[in-house]
Amino acid sequence: MLRYLALGDSYTIGEGIAPEGRWPRQLAERLQALGVPLAEPRILAQTGWTCAELAAALDAAEPPGPWDLVSLLVGVNDQYRGHPLAQLGRDYAALLERALALAGRRPARVLAVSIPDWGVTPFARRELRSPARIARELDACNALEAKECAARGIAFADVTALSRAAGDAAGMLAEDGLHPSAAQYARWTAALLPYAERALAAA
Repeated sequence: MLRYLALGDSYTIGEGIAPEGRWPRQLAERLQALGVPLAEPRILAQTGWTCAELAAALDAAEPPGPWDLVSLLVGVNDQYRGHPLAQLGRDYAALLERALALAGRRPARVLAVSIPDWGVTPFARRELRSPARIARELDACNALEAKECAARGIAFADVTALSRAAGDAAGMLAEDGLHPSAAQYARWTAALLPYAERALAAA
């Protein structure tokens, strides 16, 4: 059986929804339906984790590799806490190196996912945050993450546009008014599926 490790924060653990609605679970099920012999994903993620906190969690319980697919979606909490962009770049680059090691130094087996835009949610409005400023900051974060991925030959999949299109439409958010619902994650899964298929087909 092929092995899949999903690294991240609240977006990967699926804050506010049932475990089966998490996008790594949905992605694994879609791959299994296509005949890919993939085991249930191992998810190492927690709501609120920054890049540095995810790295610390890996230090504490690094899952033994190599893994056949490693996904990474992290950075929103660095932006939310106002960390300097340069710090995010350093911490994210270090995580990419960890992901590569966990994937047996096979860049094609690593799938990085962009940070969604939480500025379109009711949570942002309750906090009196500027959607335009959040969008600018997240665009900068994603551009930096994409650059680090390109330097290593790692695919960088965009779900930010999907999060903006979903906004706070009915059924697209969990009850907290911030995190995506299983229905929104299904849209992400459809976009991520071709990337995952290519990754698992790579040598």
